[in-house]
Amino acid sequence: MNNSNQDVIKSNSQLLQKEMISRNYDRITSGQFKVSSTFVPGNLNELLMCFDIANNLPEINAIQNAMRKKSGDFITEAERSGHSEDVCTYVKADIGMMEKGNIAPNGKPFPDPDMLLLSYTGCFTFLKWFELLREQYKCPTVMLHVPYAADGKVTKNMRDYIVTQLKEEVIPTMEKISGIKFDIDRLREYLRKSAQAENDLVWMLEQSKHKPSPIDCYFGGVYYMGPIFTAFRGTDEAIVYYKLLREEIQQRIDLGLCAQTPEGDMSEEKYRLVVEGPPNWTSFREFWKMFYEMGAVVVASSYTKVGGVYDYDNFRHDPDHPLESLADYCLGVYTNRNLPTRVDMLARNVKEYEADGLLINSIKSCNSFSAGQLVMMREIEKLTGKPGAFIETDLVDPRYFSAANVKNRLESYFQMIDQKRRAGGSATVAV
Repeated sequence: MNNSNQDVIKSNSQLLQKEMISRNYDRITSGQFKVSSTFVPGNLNELLMCFDIANNLPEINAIQNAMRKKSGDFITEAERSGHSEDVCTYVKADIGMMEKGNIAPNGKPFPDPDMLLLSYTGCFTFLKWFELLREQYKCPTVMLHVPYAADGKVTKNMRDYIVTQLKEEVIPTMEKISGIKFDIDRLREYLRKSAQAENDLVWMLEQSKHKPSPIDCYFGGVYYMGPIFTAFRGTDEAIVYYKLLREEIQQRIDLGLCAQTPEGDMSEEKYRLVVEGPPNWTSFREFWKMFYEMGAVVVASSYTKVGGVYDYDNFRHDPDHPLESLADYCLGVYTNRNLPTRVDMLARNVKEYEADGLLINSIKSCNSFSAGQLVMMREIEKLTGKPGAFIETDLVDPRYFSAANVKNRLESYFQMIDQKRRAGGSATVAV
């Protein structure tokens, strides 16, 4: 597939999303704002905005570099300096980028962060990553420890523990760095705007229940989730974006259109899938093309929950309980959920969205997603009666994307689905 921009068909919402992400990089590199580095799962964007702190997200930087075909060189550079091949490739892409000038996607150098904010939500790698960044930048590091929901439930003690940290550690540090006094009413207003955008977000996710689905909730979902999972949750811009997206999707439903792809609308929806695990970013469009050329659309995915789960238990940010709401958000992100909860979530998606089965893209260097995935797949097969399949790629390391292998596995899986439709029964295709 030719990946030049002139050949890629984009909707107005995709163009707006691209402009929003670009604008955030301009804000980060402008030199006019204090800057915090933080991660996507459990990020406290509304709180950062209370102190006029720009939000820089290392995973998003790695993704941007991967889609620009730059991450491979950065990873090689990091490995030359001693980082193992088994280390998360997001980390190595970030470290290698720093060693090669630390240039943002807009061509300007990233400023050194004024603080490192770690909302720990289930990924141990985040801890080690920020240790490396702390050694590099010598700036204040704040860790918001989020208890793991081991039994699948959030307790009052968990919530209170996070709220105490916010009051006694996180907010005072932000006040000191920014020179701005915390205003809880300002936070309430941002949370009110978050909830408004989140309502449209959930509406969007649920529209893939239509047949044909007007959207792809994995590949297309990357664009749909960008603003709310990065630096725009809590802003007027996010409200405008999700309103526009909602209007576009409703129009697609009214016209009976299949999901949009970079080459236009799918001509036919043959297979409906639920996908577990992040996508591969270095060959993102090639990966996506394999699906839509075979008539496969992803109607639900766990990756669209990695920055926050809104549809499973109806979470919305609550301006009437601002700090408690931030705590509940952090506690509920996908990577902080135990395996039985993830199984229930995905099995429910398979049933409610009338999917043909579950496909797992196991990421070689991402233990927080990959651990337990085969067990999850077999449990979901039992619960739904639908066949599962297992492929393996990586996040941003081009060495671990085998197009021929992935395509063969997908073809085998779709043949399995066809057999299932004709004869019933469940089966598994694994690497």
